[in-house]
Amino acid sequence: MQVEVWSDVVCPWCYIGKRRLETALERFPHRDQVEVVWRSFQLDPSVPEGETHPTLPALAAKYGTSQDAMRATMARVEQIAAEEGLEYDLADGISGNTLRAHELLHLAAERGLGGQAKERLLHAHFEEGRSVFDVDSLVELGVEVGLDEAELRAVLSDRRYLTAVRQDGATAQALGATGVPFFVVDRKYGAAGAQPAELLLQILERAWADAHPLVTVAAADGCDDGGCAV
Repeated sequence: MQVEVWSDVVCPWCYIGKRRLETALERFPHRDQVEVVWRSFQLDPSVPEGETHPTLPALAAKYGTSQDAMRATMARVEQIAAEEGLEYDLADGISGNTLRAHELLHLAAERGLGGQAKERLLHAHFEEGRSVFDVDSLVELGVEVGLDEAELRAVLSDRRYLTAVRQDGATAQALGATGVPFFVVDRKYGAAGAQPAELLLQILERAWADAHPLVTVAAADGCDDGGCAV
């Protein structure tokens, strides 16, 4: 069974959603037969590459609210994140274009390190305050999870995964995604937003049941020692 997750590395709800998916998988008896694939989705691709800016005033302006009101909203998200074991400091965060971060993730996926790289970038951005926007920072983080430095620098220079990143975004829109995180199981079941682990577990169970229907063979007369067929 395949679970695809569209998300961005600067989306606070995406990290929360990742933790909730992990909780659901821990409770799922067939978790060893589930493949999790991390898909790319940029929250704001309009930000020029190479530029960064403080997150708080930018979000306040985007949603037409005061910085104090946005700070309060961020504090509520921080409380929810803390319930998942995450330590956020959103008001002091920095934002930027995440295109190259997603290119790194595509390379990592091809090298069997997709999950490790996704976790490393999210942790770096939200809990360490490290940059996930410039080449040198991304190379350092990529090497930490086992990527080859020379290959990663080449990838971030020649942009060989650029088309794949954009295709991920186009696929998400075609599937009806309006935001992230966006969970899709076997291209049949979807859930938008950082849904509770209980709901994600229900989706996994439903998808598994549909893929592995129960087949019952009754005795010739319709009954046996264990009961009667309906």
